[in-house]
Amino acid sequence: MNLAAAVLTFREGLEAALIIAIVLTYLRRTGRMALAGQVWLGAGLAVALTAVFVVALQALGAEFEDPAEAIFEGFVSVLAVLMVTTMTFWMARQGRAIKGSLEHEVDEAAGAASVGARPEGGLMRRWGLAGVAFLAVGREGVETGLFLAAAAFASSEVETLVGGVIGLVIAVAVAWAVYVAGLRLNLRLFFRVSGVLLVFFGAAMLRHAIHEFEEVGFITPLVDHVWDTSAWLPDGEGAGAVLSALVGYSASPSLTQVLAYVAYFVAVVAALIRPWREEARGEASLPRAARAGA
Repeated sequence: MNLAAAVLTFREGLEAALIIAIVLTYLRRTGRMALAGQVWLGAGLAVALTAVFVVALQALGAEFEDPAEAIFEGFVSVLAVLMVTTMTFWMARQGRAIKGSLEHEVDEAAGAASVGARPEGGLMRRWGLAGVAFLAVGREGVETGLFLAAAAFASSEVETLVGGVIGLVIAVAVAWAVYVAGLRLNLRLFFRVSGVLLVFFGAAMLRHAIHEFEEVGFITPLVDHVWDTSAWLPDGEGAGAVLSALVGYSASPSLTQVLAYVAYFVAVVAALIRPWREEARGEASLPRAARAGA
């Protein structure tokens, strides 16, 4: 099983499932559950879009042979790094506001009740709410598909698929517990921990991209092998494979790969410290009761 794929789909799947849970909970609380079917319609269309995107990406990659295959894998990995980095910073700054933002969007989409009984008014409400669900879940789905494609380059497709399905099932189970069983989830802690994990994944995908570009001569390795631990901790099996999936461990990386990994990790973590500190200062200024309810 590809652990990186499991963690990625759990993180992305949970965010998408929580979005649906938040929207449905708000509809239930405001007495508008008649519109819930449109939420499921939008979410279903987003899932279908994700499936098409993943299949198309895999089919495209299967058409290439080296060196084109290495170039394709490298650019997909770089694109995944850009997306995971952007998402990490966005969540660091906007994570706490997701619930309020979603509720506002639901009010705008469904609240067009003010247009009266005109037929187009009902159509706007239905498709507007479906659009909210489609865009929210579709964004997570496309990101997940891209991440899984990048993760599959360092593992087999079967292992990636198994890991992805397991992570997604766990994510849906947690979201169900939040919506049906009333489980309280500390979203701030979840997004912060998952953000740190995503930094590791971003660094790992960048290292893999550098490796692919070195193979085709796009990048100079500087030093071919900074270390070689393949004799006692190979990165293709056992504990080495787990470390490779989770943090991008390589048994014999080049100096360029090591420098890129360290530079990315340090730069992103350093940049994340500021929004985390701002969040901590904002919470410290709140009354104790408000902090407890957050």
